[in-house]
Amino acid sequence: MIEQNYHNQKVFLTGAASGIGFCQMKTYLAAGAEVVAVDVQEIDYEDARLTKIQADLGRKEELDALVEQLKLEPEPFDIFLNTAGVLDGFQPLLNQDQATIDRVLSINLQPAIALTRAVLPKMISQGQGTLVYMASIAGLQAGGGGAAYTMAKHALIGLTKQVAFDYAKDGIRANAIAPGAIKTSMNAADFAGEGKMAQEVAKQTPAQRWADPQEVADLTLYLTSPQASYVNGTVVTLDGGWTLGH
Repeated sequence: MIEQNYHNQKVFLTGAASGIGFCQMKTYLAAGAEVVAVDVQEIDYEDARLTKIQADLGRKEELDALVEQLKLEPEPFDIFLNTAGVLDGFQPLLNQDQATIDRVLSINLQPAIALTRAVLPKMISQGQGTLVYMASIAGLQAGGGGAAYTMAKHALIGLTKQVAFDYAKDGIRANAIAPGAIKTSMNAADFAGEGKMAQEVAKQTPAQRWADPQEVADLTLYLTSPQASYVNGTVVTLDGGWTLGH
């Protein structure tokens, strides 16, 4: 049975204003955790155990300020959920200018590195910590995103595996989730009009549907639970079987 009691657990979460991150935030609050949540947008949710921070992680000065703020936290975080990210229009390399590539990398990769470096030392000092990085099927193979997005998600999986390998001896676990088609505001364009793009994606997926972001949040809850204590350095694919045929 998955441990649902996260009382006395402190969670740090990025990308909490919508989609997967919003569901993760509500799920951990419902399980009793204290949550510090970050997003570039205002987080429209209230809870006595929720601390909200509005910051643009793609802007170096704001990311640096957040890193310093985290270092001053009196108590270590038990869980870090790196969920913030942006898409890149599914364009090939020659169709993306350098500004687009820099923006995607600055949001999808650089904060994960900087924020891991901010929270990890205190996790190591307390002898335990769990990190979950939101990767993508685009981090496993080509065809799940554009060039910049695919590069960033491949690198994020590399970060996950190396953190898991280097710090397992210190009680640290790091895993990644590779979602496929998840129905969130990031994919709203696919459902525009008659939703033909969304229908086509569903047809290409063996499960014949898009996933709900709560399904990703539930998987996250398992990965950070005591029942997953031997799961480390793993990329869990949640794509309804899409990668089986692509």
